[in-house]
Amino acid sequence: METKKVIIVGGGIIGLATAYYLDLEGHNVSVIDKGKLDSGTSHINSGYLTPSHIVPMAAPGVMSKGIRWMFNTTSPFYIKPRFDLDLISWGLKFMKSCTPEHVKKSMKPILDANLLSKKLYLEMQESKVFDFDLESKGLLMAYKTSNAEKEEAKVAFMARDLGVKVNQLSQEQILKMQPNAPMEVEGGFMYESDAHCTPELFMNNLKKYLMARGVNFILNTEVSSFKRNGKKIQALRTDKGILKGDEYVLASGAWSELILKKLGIRLSVQAGKGYSLNINHITGVSIPTILLEAKVAVTPMKGFTRFGGTMELSGINKKINFKRVESIVKSARDYYPGIVIPQTSVDDVKSGLRPLSPDGLPFIGRHSSLENLVLATGHSMMGWSLGPTTGKLVTELISGYSPTIDLKPYSPERF
Repeated sequence: METKKVIIVGGGIIGLATAYYLDLEGHNVSVIDKGKLDSGTSHINSGYLTPSHIVPMAAPGVMSKGIRWMFNTTSPFYIKPRFDLDLISWGLKFMKSCTPEHVKKSMKPILDANLLSKKLYLEMQESKVFDFDLESKGLLMAYKTSNAEKEEAKVAFMARDLGVKVNQLSQEQILKMQPNAPMEVEGGFMYESDAHCTPELFMNNLKKYLMARGVNFILNTEVSSFKRNGKKIQALRTDKGILKGDEYVLASGAWSELILKKLGIRLSVQAGKGYSLNINHITGVSIPTILLEAKVAVTPMKGFTRFGGTMELSGINKKINFKRVESIVKSARDYYPGIVIPQTSVDDVKSGLRPLSPDGLPFIGRHSSLENLVLATGHSMMGWSLGPTTGKLVTELISGYSPTIDLKPYSPERF
């Protein structure tokens, strides 16, 4: 295998997981990021490894539900009204993807990628190189209403058909599993295959590990343009100088569409803002749970409990919409009547931007217009879960190996 100099644009979970596997293969790796790698979606997400999430974000019924929600600033899904051609283009592609056929052909690829990632996370944990508090406790989908129960029952049926272990639980069974945080629910579906960890702990340890291994980190640095010769990138220009490599990996999340425009490549990726807040006192929550009607994720992490949720398409910004944060707080109190959420947790809420592809599947692979560019973005709601899988697949492409799983469903040129 030829050793290559690889420049990764983006230092989130996708970028660092890619750096990890490239480094293991002996490549010379540099990671460039506009920040300090101490914040953003990869640090504040719910930490789920989700073989349960077999249905892509673009699915039948999503549009009708989304239209009811989209202009309500406190709903789980909100689009800020604005004239934006990129958003309109993305929306049209999204609508075309909301079909039963798309769901049917996407479920197996999504499951395979998530199962591989869980296996890779467990291998990292077993290596004892770094600690990230990984626990395989499953994921509970809790519901209050019969409508939510029926919707999730359909997903559970499809998951079982693919070999995923799912059990429906009563309120009494849930209370028995988690006696110290009683839930006001009718029941739930427990997906035994899922796991969770503490994201910022993992990110910090992975960064330290990579630095100790000699991976070059170029931080607080923005990409300004590319020097291109025919079908090859010759160099990457930044606000602090020029970087040259043999291969370039774009793992820049919600910023991917903007950066690729500098190369004349169109890729439809919208920023889906989410919020999370931490409760630092003991809550009694021990089971990772999604509150189905509210679309809120609850995760017991190392030293705190995290509540996160909402999907807000309002462009690339870090603004906090506290009406939406209050919706998360209200949901937490509705489902967990005994939990106290201090104002300090609300005041310290964080936002992150998920990179949303129009069909809910990531873009992983080379683009025909450039021989030495690999795309690794658009992971939508599954970025954390699919980090190791993406890193491994990108490394296989750059190293000239056959990919572990079929890359066709993730083609950057499928639209």
